[in-house]
Amino acid sequence: MIRISLYWGSASPFVRKVMVCAHELDLADRIDILDSAANPIERDTRIQAFNPLAKVPAASTSDGTTLYDSRVICEYMDALAAEEGGGSTLRLFPTAGPARWSALRRQALADGLLDAALLVRYETLLRPEPLRWSQWVDKQGEKISDALDAMLSDIPDPETVDIGSIAYACALGWLDFRFPDLDWRNGRQPLAAWHSAYDDRFAMIATRPWA
Repeated sequence: MIRISLYWGSASPFVRKVMVCAHELDLADRIDILDSAANPIERDTRIQAFNPLAKVPAASTSDGTTLYDSRVICEYMDALAAEEGGGSTLRLFPTAGPARWSALRRQALADGLLDAALLVRYETLLRPEPLRWSQWVDKQGEKISDALDAMLSDIPDPETVDIGSIAYACALGWLDFRFPDLDWRNGRQPLAAWHSAYDDRFAMIATRPWA
């Protein structure tokens, strides 16, 4: 039985995406958490054993497979669950057709939203105040807003549980966690309602971010 060693961070939305997938696939008890202190300035060299970029999530399996980033780790776990069987028959990556492309597109959108939000956070938290670029922050904020509007126009079916819905939920949850004043729900009530319902899933409850 393959086990997965995972460099992990309690506040990372990309780590959360991996852990939500693990819970949904009944693989969470096969993941060995390795603590880390990922930072874009003070890089944690321990993580480089699995990922030369020293970014989380980064994983290694008991059969010697190295995996990064979250998209690769999530798809690996989905394939592992399908190959080895177990408690879950759920597949998070549809194999073909429109459902696959919808799921992957939604994951790309959610990850892109997080990329922009992380750049805002780094600019306002890590960059020395005299060097901060307000226009940069504003333009990343436009990307966040545009991504939220795109999510609003492409809300998953309430019964859909796949990598796209998981990525949406983790991205929106991270905005609540790190940008509580953003008020992303304003004017996007259908998306807010979807997230509220999805956020009650056990896998989401079990992976709440903290720092």
